[in-house]
Amino acid sequence: MKPSPLSVRNPKSQILIFQFLFFLLSFSIFLFSCSPSGREGVEEEQFAKYWYQGKAEINVFDLQQSRYGQVRPGKAVMIFVTEDFSKAKQVKLDNPKDRPSDAQKVLKLNMTREFVTGVYPYHTMLSVFTPVYEEVWSPKLTASVTEWCGQSFTQLNFKSGKYNAKQFSYFENEGDAETKLDAPAEEEIFNLIRLNPDLVPMGNLRLVPSLIFQRFAHIPLKAESATVSKRDIGSNQSEIEVAYSEIGRKLIVRYQMFFPYEIIAFQEVWTKADGKQEITTATRTNMQMLDYWNQNEKVFEPLRKDLGL
Repeated sequence: MKPSPLSVRNPKSQILIFQFLFFLLSFSIFLFSCSPSGREGVEEEQFAKYWYQGKAEINVFDLQQSRYGQVRPGKAVMIFVTEDFSKAKQVKLDNPKDRPSDAQKVLKLNMTREFVTGVYPYHTMLSVFTPVYEEVWSPKLTASVTEWCGQSFTQLNFKSGKYNAKQFSYFENEGDAETKLDAPAEEEIFNLIRLNPDLVPMGNLRLVPSLIFQRFAHIPLKAESATVSKRDIGSNQSEIEVAYSEIGRKLIVRYQMFFPYEIIAFQEVWTKADGKQEITTATRTNMQMLDYWNQNEKVFEPLRKDLGL
């Protein structure tokens, strides 16, 4: 029987074979190191097909905002989009290809609320930047509230295992302040649901309550004890509830159980010390995928009507 090529005792052939196998091993390691491993539960192919198509997901909600003891009709908008984020500066990278080692893929939520209290309007905006692949807290959150009395702004930056929080406000007792927070932020839950609801931690834990609620309620910015739970409600829908016993706050987020885990409603309940409740609800009415940043000319204004805005 003729011996196989591998059985030939030829030092030169053995060296070539060894070099070839070493090349295959090195190439495999290279591919693995260059491919995002993803959070557990985030299916890369499925996620990329939906979120990396060069568009943002625009969700419009009918808002019933409780403020000053009365319910005010308005609109809330949730804009979800992925982008390259600077690990060092914690801002969007203009040219991520020039700084690949600094680039971090994040899912960004920009959420706005608009409603009127009597003669004057309220505008709020929340931004949450959550890593797609790294299992760490969102590196940055910002929140602003503007109305005719003035404006306030809060920013959280995650560094060295804690949030560095800065607050600016026209209220004297909430004026310019800076503090450290050693707990994740409640509003990160919106993004975790979109990545995979199983990523939302359950049970008793400490969370930084909603930055918008903190301004509305005029409570100190600090971590609070919370209980997080999940329940299926039928029709392929589930709800995640966040309840704070000390401050009387409860957040309920309803979402679809299948990818891309669309958020279809949320509710906020604030039970005050006197037992009175303020209840805010938001129900989704429209959703579109749009590259809105390329649609800023007058000809595109009818799209707002299509969205119900």
